[in-house]
Parts: sequence; structure tokens; C-alpha cells
Amino acid sequence: MRSGERDQVAYLAEPVPAADVLGSIPEGIAPNRVLRFASHCVSDCANRVGEACGLIERITTVPAEPGPAAVPRCHLRPHCKWWNQVGVEACHRCPALTTLEPRDDELAVLVADPATTREQLENWIAAAQ
Repeated sequence: MRSGERDQVAYLAEPVPAADVLGSIPEGIAPNRVLRFASHCVSDCANRVGEACGLIERITTVPAEPGPAAVPRCHLRPHCKWWNQVGVEACHRCPALTTLEPRDDELAVLVADPATTREQLENWIAAAQ
């Protein structure tokens, strides 16, 4: 769940079915603006590369924001595709992720695009520095 002045992720102690909380979202606010939804990977996902997730590979290309070395307790971790694929690096990126693509943030748009390669991201990051 996102909350607070800086739209930070607040981790729930236990999973909550979406149906239990969707009715509490005020009208006019998209649920994915305030809630994070966990789901299973699907075989026809645009981000799927063999058995791996291309999205987390693109996400971990971008340097992580400075933050605590420890990661919060997460009930999803034992089943998390990203954790199993890249380990703690996924946890360091998770709080910054959103299901909305910010169209005014070129880097975020590149990361979200399944057609973007790691090399393209590395080149974009190098050029921006």
C-alpha cells in the first residue's frame, strides 16, 4: 500500500485479498495509485524472457536510490519471481515501483518498455550523467 507524504510503500504484515479493500478506495482514485497488487507470472507476459523476467533485469540496470541496506519483512518474498531471479537487488527496487508508467519520465518509460535492452538503458544512463 502506498501512503504518507512521499507516497512511500507501507508493507502489510499479511496479504489482503484485493476484493476486501477495493471498496474502501475513494471514488475517482485509481486503485493502482494507492495499492500494490501481487500476482503470478503468466506465460504470455510481454516481459518474459524464457523463464526469466526481463522487467527486473531492466529495473536493476538503473542504479538504486540510496537507502537502508536491510530490506523490510515481506510475505511475498518466498514466492517472488524477482527475488528468486536477482535476490536482494529486487527488494531494494520494490518500493519505487509503480504500475503506472509516468509518461513525463523518459527513463521510467524506457524501463517499462519490454523492447528496451539493457544496453540501451546503460547508454541512456551514461548519457544522462
